[in-house]
Amino acid sequence: MNIIKQIENSIKQVMTNSLKSCIKKQLLPDIKVTEISIEKPREKEHGTFSCNLAMIIVKQARMSPKKISELLIEQMDFNGTYIEKAVSAGPGFINFFLKSDWLYDNTRYILDNKGTYGQSDYGKMQKVNVEYVSANPTGPLHMGNARGGALGDLIANVLDKAGYDVHKEFYINDAGNQIDKFGKSLEARYLQEKLGEKQVAFPEDGYQGIDIINHVKEYIKSETTDLQTVDEKLRQKTLVKYALPKNITAIKNGLARYGITYDLWFTEQSLYDSGSVDKMITYLIDKGHTVEYDDALWLKGSVMNSEKDEVLKRSNGYPTYFAADLAYHYNKFYERKFDRAINLLGADHHGHAIRMEGAMEAIGIKKEKLDIVIFQLVRLLRDGEVAKMSKRTGKAISLDDLLDEVGVDAARFFFNMKQSGSHLDFDLDLAKKQTNENPVFYVQYAHARICSMLRILEEDGVKINNEEKLDFSLLIEKEEILLMEKLAEYPNEIVISANTLEPSRMTRYVHDVAALFHSFYNACRVRGIENKLQQQRINLVKATKVVLQNSLELLSITAPLKM
Repeated sequence: MNIIKQIENSIKQVMTNSLKSCIKKQLLPDIKVTEISIEKPREKEHGTFSCNLAMIIVKQARMSPKKISELLIEQMDFNGTYIEKAVSAGPGFINFFLKSDWLYDNTRYILDNKGTYGQSDYGKMQKVNVEYVSANPTGPLHMGNARGGALGDLIANVLDKAGYDVHKEFYINDAGNQIDKFGKSLEARYLQEKLGEKQVAFPEDGYQGIDIINHVKEYIKSETTDLQTVDEKLRQKTLVKYALPKNITAIKNGLARYGITYDLWFTEQSLYDSGSVDKMITYLIDKGHTVEYDDALWLKGSVMNSEKDEVLKRSNGYPTYFAADLAYHYNKFYERKFDRAINLLGADHHGHAIRMEGAMEAIGIKKEKLDIVIFQLVRLLRDGEVAKMSKRTGKAISLDDLLDEVGVDAARFFFNMKQSGSHLDFDLDLAKKQTNENPVFYVQYAHARICSMLRILEEDGVKINNEEKLDFSLLIEKEEILLMEKLAEYPNEIVISANTLEPSRMTRYVHDVAALFHSFYNACRVRGIENKLQQQRINLVKATKVVLQNSLELLSITAPLKM
């Protein structure tokens, strides 16, 4: 149940019926309205919901919005709704005030449904592919991968709770230029180990990481075949075949530690092995979407709404990453029948994202079926300064280094605290603090505080599972009302997050719940008060625990019983 949406719909119906009544009684002319918008006023004294219909229909009505709003209110029927009254305000807004019953009914619903509260059928089981992280398997996971992982996983979780059929996927870039470069880097380090570093030049654009050297040393130690005398292509292929699976395993283990698992690890190489890339290129040629020049094959810019053509096949005859990515998306939509695909890409892939979105129509896919979420860079801060090196290793900070320093919970929460399109400053010192300054600690402490409260009450002999009647009519204090209102927003927050693909609102939401609970805790006694009020407050506390636990589970963050 999404009670916010239900109330919005009931207000729209009240408005529609009121408008019809005004027209029928010739108080207003025959007015056509396509959509009625309901919003939440900024100020609590202006009601729970507000509508600006009177201002929208001014031209058709040919009278002041204030007069229109008054006419509409006179014709309103609130029977069967939670609406207590409607008031004309300002230049013509209609503000709706609700009876407290809606809060009581929703709080009962939370306790009746517990772990499923917040779930809905909004997505109608639309089949959605969410592809994220997809790091090149040529080195360890970095901070961009860490942010993309937290964002992508939460987007997938939100879509799942909103009623979509969600499929999580990692695209392994195990073909193309980066693998060629990986092979050449391994080969150079191998020969340097055998012949001496000064005897073998390292490629200018090669991968410099210590992991390349370690792979080579391990290969020499474990494998008996000497690769010095074999053909360089075979030498590179052999070293890649040895090192690449180890990198992929390390990526899988690192992401699993981070709380991320996938339904499928899809390999780019499989698109070449199956002939899908060649078929895609042939398809585009047959459609007349390509042009040849400079000894290369290009996708016409005109089919991508671009002034620039894009290379599909290089002058050496090898397809580009772009061609493989088109084949990959054709596979998603045509072969695996996804209704929608969502890709998360770092800001450095912005150009590729534009090209992919533009090329969808060229391969017969409606462009609105592909959503690309671009996320910005991360700066790690320590002692107020930019941190580039791990304290433990003295090298560039990897995902594993970050998790060693701040833990999974803080990492996942902090990476989702800002909108994906915003740059993120990640304060390592703050993430480690065991105080209310640390937002993830603050939220987790609210859950632990509830568990402690309930434990102490039970030790006092108070019955804490008295849910037979679930009466909340005595909860009239400001802190109680505000907390119940916030708990009621949870299902709608999930739907909005699913629509906007902005999961940062879920961290803000759960932080708000924690703040309102702490305010309630300080203002409203639960222990040592009259029994009926005590039982109602206990049940409100338990409903808050449900929402905190469900929210933290959505974020893949632990909900501690004590701290």
